[in-house]
Amino acid sequence: MPDVLPLARTNAEARLYISLQPCPTCGEPKCTFRSSVVNIEGVLASRYTGQCPRCGSEREYRFRIPDEVLPPPAGSVRYGEDNPSELLDPGLWLWYSDAVARAIPADPAGLDDAALRTNRHALATAVAAVEEVLKFLPPATERIPLSAFTSADGLAMYEREPGRFTRTRLTTLRDHYAAQLARW
Repeated sequence: MPDVLPLARTNAEARLYISLQPCPTCGEPKCTFRSSVVNIEGVLASRYTGQCPRCGSEREYRFRIPDEVLPPPAGSVRYGEDNPSELLDPGLWLWYSDAVARAIPADPAGLDDAALRTNRHALATAVAAVEEVLKFLPPATERIPLSAFTSADGLAMYEREPGRFTRTRLTTLRDHYAAQLARW
């Protein structure tokens, strides 16, 4: 059983993944989860449980914990080491980066300290999500292979704009978000 559990490289990655999963019973996208560390056949795993607020169905997700746990970095966002995600494909990572970046105002002028912190974190999240997309690029290649897109939503993102999944476009986008973050 532990070998078939997907790897969640960090708590942040696991929480993002479960936030994107609708209730399998009614389709409700929202749910508050509690996390715990459990022993499954002698292997430590993270377990997230919650109850759907619409239909009351119990929801549960379990993930392998990496051999070396990455603590959350101060002042930035990290979803994992250098290996690509087993939970989210490159299309979902880019979609998430886009969604986060769209919510950030173009100009920080006039924002209070709390809003500035929130938007800095959102920009750091957008940068980290694009860095996750880049991890799917094989060395010395320019384009993420089609085989990396394992979800229907991720594949749809690729099919809408395949040109966005090149090394040049992705590094340009990451650098753009990083430059915006430096301005804030």
